[in-house]
Amino acid sequence: MVVSMTGFGRGRIETEQVAVTVEIKTVNHRFCEFNIRIPNQLAKIETHLKKTLTTYIKRGRVEVHVTLEGQATTKRGIQVDWDLLDQYVRYINEIKDRYGLSGEVNLHELIGRPDLILIEEKDEENEEIETLVLQAAVQATEGVVQMRLQEGKALEADVKANILHIKEHSQVVRNLAQLVVEQYRERLSKKMVEFVGGQVDETRILTEVALFADKADINEELTRLESHIEQFLKILLLQEPIGRKLEFLIQEMNREINTIGSKANDSKIAMEVVEMKSFLEKVKEQVQNIE
Repeated sequence: MVVSMTGFGRGRIETEQVAVTVEIKTVNHRFCEFNIRIPNQLAKIETHLKKTLTTYIKRGRVEVHVTLEGQATTKRGIQVDWDLLDQYVRYINEIKDRYGLSGEVNLHELIGRPDLILIEEKDEENEEIETLVLQAAVQATEGVVQMRLQEGKALEADVKANILHIKEHSQVVRNLAQLVVEQYRERLSKKMVEFVGGQVDETRILTEVALFADKADINEELTRLESHIEQFLKILLLQEPIGRKLEFLIQEMNREINTIGSKANDSKIAMEVVEMKSFLEKVKEQVQNIE
């Protein structure tokens, strides 16, 4: 089954206190890579969020953006270091007495010191929000998956059509290859007649034709190419990520087509090779976006 690596999904869940929105965008990538933007107070669920997403998405660059709205996003607590604060006030008073200084301890100065009074997130109050984020993420992922499946159908149709075009041209090449040796024999005989008159050395001709046939033989390459094509079509039906397998087969097909072009020594076959390489390049571009 062909699944595209391009997709977008959005999930949103609202309560009386908070609204959670998760947007997910995926594009093609060699591996499965995540880029998650999430409020600091929810940073600890990033690993859980990745684990949830990887049950749906196996390959591609995944960009996740989580936003929170509402009062629940500002739930915080104050942490006071009373021991340090006691010492701070005590030493201020001791300094005043020791040096005969005047003045009072300034409350605003004490409150403004982050080493004495710290505002921190209350983790226990974020648990409900974390659950909502994961639920919204699943909603968004379902949208991504749906889009990737729809895009995958279009990719499959296009890729399959181009592969079948290559198969058609390979059959034309096979038919032409059967004529190449005979045409070479006719050209060789004609040239020998022109040079030596009516006397033709058949043994010499047969030897030259045999050498040419051995050098120009592309049956093995055609057989391997056609085998790769059949494997490619079968892989399109698998219910698993298939992108890397298809990429490997494209490399193998390209190798066989290049060898056919270099060995065939025939202008018509050369034209067919150009056509096959053109269709294969189109397949390569499309396969780069298949999961």
